[in-house]
Amino acid sequence: MALEKSDSRQLKGIGASAGIAIGQVRITERRRVSVTEVAVPAEQIPGELSRFAKAIERAKGELVCLKDQLAATHGPEHLCVIDAHLMLLDDTMLVGETTQYIERYGINAEGALKRTLARFKSFFEGVEDDYLRERGNDVETVIERVLRTMVGEKQEPISKIGGKVIVVAHDLSPADILQIDKSKVIGVITDLGGKTSHTAILARAFEIPAVVGLEQITGEVTDGETVIMDGATGVVIINPDRQAFREYLQKKQRYEYMERELLKIRDLPALTLDGHRMRLKGNIEFRDEIALINRHGGDGIGLYRTEMLFFNRDTLPDEEEQFQTYSAIVREMAPHPVTIRTLDIGGDKCLNDLNLSDEMNPALGVRAIRLSLRQPEAFKAQLRAILRASAFGEVRLFFPMVSGVAEVRAAKALFEQAKSELRGVFPFDEKLAVGIMIEIPSAVIIADLLAAEVDFFSVGTNDLIQYSLAIDRTNEHLSSLYEPLHPAVLRSLKMVVDAAHAAGIDACICGEMAGEPEYLPILLGLGFDELSMNAVSIPRVKKILRRCTMEDAREVAARVLTYSTAAEAEAYLRGEISARFSDSFD
Repeated sequence: MALEKSDSRQLKGIGASAGIAIGQVRITERRRVSVTEVAVPAEQIPGELSRFAKAIERAKGELVCLKDQLAATHGPEHLCVIDAHLMLLDDTMLVGETTQYIERYGINAEGALKRTLARFKSFFEGVEDDYLRERGNDVETVIERVLRTMVGEKQEPISKIGGKVIVVAHDLSPADILQIDKSKVIGVITDLGGKTSHTAILARAFEIPAVVGLEQITGEVTDGETVIMDGATGVVIINPDRQAFREYLQKKQRYEYMERELLKIRDLPALTLDGHRMRLKGNIEFRDEIALINRHGGDGIGLYRTEMLFFNRDTLPDEEEQFQTYSAIVREMAPHPVTIRTLDIGGDKCLNDLNLSDEMNPALGVRAIRLSLRQPEAFKAQLRAILRASAFGEVRLFFPMVSGVAEVRAAKALFEQAKSELRGVFPFDEKLAVGIMIEIPSAVIIADLLAAEVDFFSVGTNDLIQYSLAIDRTNEHLSSLYEPLHPAVLRSLKMVVDAAHAAGIDACICGEMAGEPEYLPILLGLGFDELSMNAVSIPRVKKILRRCTMEDAREVAARVLTYSTAAEAEAYLRGEISARFSDSFD
């Protein structure tokens, strides 16, 4: 390894899958296909339409063949990503719009596909929610596959890569990740991508260290160069010097030791030293993430986002399609409970079927429960599907972005209608628990009134912080103002817990704060009953929990509430963590 070079340099990307890898680079060509739009004579239009149709069929054939090959080594929970891409190839919007571009503008099929891709990219870039915005990558991956078949461009399969290397690419598809042999590929680094892409989710599921979003990494390195990558922090060091090599080798050894130790407590109960139980669950968007929850000792699913069923399509998924998806997840997670969030999309990310006009500020517009209440039949179809799934295991549901009691009562009335429509036709849990997300300030202020209406609260800290502090968390210029320990946020959390417990219902958290181990003493001390997080965070949070007492946690929570600024609270918390749990954060 080249450790004496003077051109050592450090880059910062997005840590997508934790783990440290030190090795040589293998660049694999995954750049976007370069195509040119050209006008074609009218008599050639039928030929272009035929070329496009054949390319779609060839792309389907490639995916079906790949799925068959991977079936021997991967379960259906992982292959469903390929199924999603196959569905996109049948998507009437993708196919129909490309066909219209060819016919209406008299252009070649490649140019038409390029226009379709540009339209989809523009649409998804305007989506506020991180998870939904990343779904644009799936559309782009599928369109790129079709384009490659049209221009006859081949890619080296990831499965053919030999040796222990770190793969560097412009981008990697979920199919690429599924083909990785972990004995040969020790990490992946890409120009594109985010934490919530399918690729990142699968990398975490297979525990492959990954750093994404480096923008120009493929132009910064060459085959055979030595790099260090930290999938937790997003740091990539090219041609590390001896000091960096020693530092990260020790860090890698500590990390791997801690991972082994953490997995030892996977099956231990989430109990404090004085016997207080706190439920630790996982957030999921896809069925393939269930295996990750089980492997890390989760107590169930605390947040299942249902939005993906409603995306990349012209028409709404019917009750039966939703039921099949929900029931499969409930069966696989049993005997642990599954908490399902009803549709949480809005005017900026809706299906044509919902027939909503564009909004100036979709983040504050017709979205989430507001949208569901404006589409009662579609909402009831989802509620009936969730109810039917409850026949196969413990299910809870909750409504997002609730601002007042009237919304809760209206949603519950439709829920009761859905029950009435199922009775005598399909079995379901008559006592299925109904909750709400607390994520906007009005819900915090009237938490006592809302608690009288529902069976549990689940705090979405991401949006609660954003709306409380008027901070767009995706704006890099405001990131320093996104403060989970801001006094307004901490007081809001306390108000929510107190109101829930006064009404005899549970208070849960399903936002990013839940998965940060350093916040555990505060959340425990405030009295939260359940935390739901990224599955890989569960053992780390559990380790801190098992070293706490309720008395200590209450003391920490009470102290942080006395500080006037987030910086003061953070300084205090950092000192407490260092004194009590320093070895748990190595």
